[in-house]
Amino acid sequence: MKQLTLISVALLMLSACGTPECNNSYTVNIAVDSTLNGQTAFLTNFDTGEKIDSTVIIDGMAPFNGSIDTTLSARAIINGKRSRVFILEPGNIVVDSVATGTPLNDKLTTINRAGKELMGYDDAKFNAMLDTAISNNADNALGQYLFLDYKAYESDMASLKAALEKTPSLKKSTRINKLLKALELKEETSVGKPFKDFEITYDGTTKRLSDYVGKGKYTLVDFWASWCGPCIRETAVLKQLNELYSGKGLQILGVAVWDEPENTLTAIEQHKLPWEQIINAQTIPTDIYGISSIPCIILFDPDGNIVSRDKQGQELIDDVAAVMNN
Repeated sequence: MKQLTLISVALLMLSACGTPECNNSYTVNIAVDSTLNGQTAFLTNFDTGEKIDSTVIIDGMAPFNGSIDTTLSARAIINGKRSRVFILEPGNIVVDSVATGTPLNDKLTTINRAGKELMGYDDAKFNAMLDTAISNNADNALGQYLFLDYKAYESDMASLKAALEKTPSLKKSTRINKLLKALELKEETSVGKPFKDFEITYDGTTKRLSDYVGKGKYTLVDFWASWCGPCIRETAVLKQLNELYSGKGLQILGVAVWDEPENTLTAIEQHKLPWEQIINAQTIPTDIYGISSIPCIILFDPDGNIVSRDKQGQELIDDVAAVMNN
């Protein structure tokens, strides 16, 4: 009887999950559109892009479970569409309009809510809060993600290098290192520099940037993706420019990056984009031009030199008008 009791206690301890593996276990439930039921969702490492796990969507939820030795930023990808970024850490995580349920995700949600309330109203207070959060979490995924989301992509080369020297642990981030390299490449393809060629083969056809650029016309090249909301919104500006100047020496070229070809083609038809497209370019042109966020729109002159870069909205309209009206 005593032996049986000891066995029962041992089993109870195991069921209470006292092993290191269990202490590191996580569950993640990501709310998605119920029309996606039955489709596969991939859990990916946001920093590296690597796939961690896959699951089938059931009742509008993408459930994942596993164990993790160190925290990382993550998100789900379904049919090329990306979920909200959250921190993958031990515990029970729920991702909907916000990520909750574990310490780092609760902190992330607090910071994001403060950003919505304070940015543009009390920037100094928010930046102080943000700097403290990044400093206190520099050795985990939260600090790296906050730095990326709020600071890194707004930094120039000098300020990014200074931030990395101040907080060396941020150098562990793959995305931050890629951003540093992108800034170097961006300087090589800035205004006044000649275009760098690339070629993409899709569906048996090879297209090169040099098929369009440097051929005697001003060429507006839009690097975009179907899942990118700002990219789709900017197409209204591109349509306006196309209507104004397509008969006066301006051509527009779309280059679909970081996207699934079928989703690109659907978006082209859905949004009625009338200009030429290079499909399935993925990271080839973005690596060459140091593009770390999209849309990225570059205007080339008739000889293939860059005369405008990274402008949107009225600034883009003004840059195109300045050269076309002359």
